[in-house]
Amino acid sequence: MSKIKLNNVRLSFPSVFRKANFNGTETKYEATLLIDKDAQTDLVDKIKAAIDQKIKTDLKGAKLPAGKICFKDGDELDYDGYAGCYSIKASNNNRPVVIDKDRSPLTEDDNRIYAGCYVNAIVELWAQNNQYGKRINCNLLGIQFAKDGQPFGDGGASVSANDFDFLGDDDDEFEF
Repeated sequence: MSKIKLNNVRLSFPSVFRKANFNGTETKYEATLLIDKDAQTDLVDKIKAAIDQKIKTDLKGAKLPAGKICFKDGDELDYDGYAGCYSIKASNNNRPVVIDKDRSPLTEDDNRIYAGCYVNAIVELWAQNNQYGKRINCNLLGIQFAKDGQPFGDGGASVSANDFDFLGDDDDEFEF
């Protein structure tokens, strides 16, 4: 297996405190990590080399279509923030380590880990070669909060207490 540290990558679709749930079925802990194509060329090259090595050694040089590799071109995906990036989807049956900048454990209630923040992550590439086919997959081992970023999907309306009228004790009737 090939363990890789991804520094200062953007987090998307995080399910790191609870397993992801699709149509009522729990799956795995998972996250997608976005790597800037221009600013992180060394990291992109390192991941591509590790994938090529896995294919060469573990899959005997098999030709895999892009859909069978966990590393994707974000320009070909229709998600907010993916343009100009590569994405790598990582998952695990076991909960990954999730820590803050000072290496203290984080919980979901801390609200530090969210889609759009920047993290350091440790992932591990592995080759699947079984009755379900040949693929290059990625295990999510750990995530460290690095810095805040613009949250994904932040285009929705928000409400605060100031958006409501103050209702005194005399306001027994509502106007519709």
